[in-house]
Amino acid sequence: MAAERLSVVVTRRLPEVVETRMKELFDVTLRDDDAPMSRAALAEAMKTCDVLVPTINDQIDAGMLASAGERLKLIANYGAGVDHIDVGSARQRGILVSNTPGVSSDDTADMALALILAVTRRFPEGIRMMADDKWTGWSPTAMLGRRIQGRRVGILGMGRIGQAVAERANAFGMQVHYHNRKPLHPDIEARCKATYWESLDQMVARMDVISINCPHTPSTFHLMNARRLKLMKPEAVIVNTSRGEVIDENALVRMLKAGTLAGAGLDVYENGKEINPELRGLPNVVALPHMASATVEGRAEMGEKVIINIKTFEDGHRPPDQVVPGML
Repeated sequence: MAAERLSVVVTRRLPEVVETRMKELFDVTLRDDDAPMSRAALAEAMKTCDVLVPTINDQIDAGMLASAGERLKLIANYGAGVDHIDVGSARQRGILVSNTPGVSSDDTADMALALILAVTRRFPEGIRMMADDKWTGWSPTAMLGRRIQGRRVGILGMGRIGQAVAERANAFGMQVHYHNRKPLHPDIEARCKATYWESLDQMVARMDVISINCPHTPSTFHLMNARRLKLMKPEAVIVNTSRGEVIDENALVRMLKAGTLAGAGLDVYENGKEINPELRGLPNVVALPHMASATVEGRAEMGEKVIINIKTFEDGHRPPDQVVPGML
């Protein structure tokens, strides 16, 4: 007699290849539409399954976990960031949490470099000029941007993505600097050709570009606050492909409008999709809809990691990407 299959609930539409494989392996409930689940629907789903596969849109707090009941044993997150899940409360209730680290490092690093180029070379202004049919021809002084070769980039957070940004920045001839909770191993630091700054304030004040690549935690909330943003050089730019909460968005807007900061390239925002309306339309801002990790290959690889985590758990072993509270 065949063993009963795990009951798995997926909260969002996933790539077809991932959903097909899940149907082959598990008793899976998939979504017909791609809208986020309501809080009530999510709470009800957690009571009826062995494994929940949420995304960044699903806020799973202590209260929700307390009402989940006894059946839920694994939250296999589709994505690397887990700041939307109360991992500590889950652990106290015997619920494991896993994620998908490393999958989107290269994709996100590619986007960070694209944003650096887009802001410093004024891509949006050029695109808008062409779309509005306002280009009057080449001029020696028209649309002047900044060269990135030889410029200093300060990377805030030197994990997998930060290191991938460093490698790309080196290829463009930039000088790489970084701030982290602790210095990298000397071998990794040498490979990245990166200089460590213990003081974030001192690094920020000397960089031409700041790239945000750290996770959102209580200690990184508004790490780039008004005081620290004011330390940046007026001709400097800031790029964020990590979490919007790391930057004080209101302070950023004030500086961009006043011209005391040259520009910003943003893929994430402090309040999710509720973007500060004053950011829209600013000529020195490149704003993208959280698409740094959005590649066909990356999304499929995320799904593969989720499936491996669930299957390993089903076989009675610790998921290879189990998240331990305090380790992120």
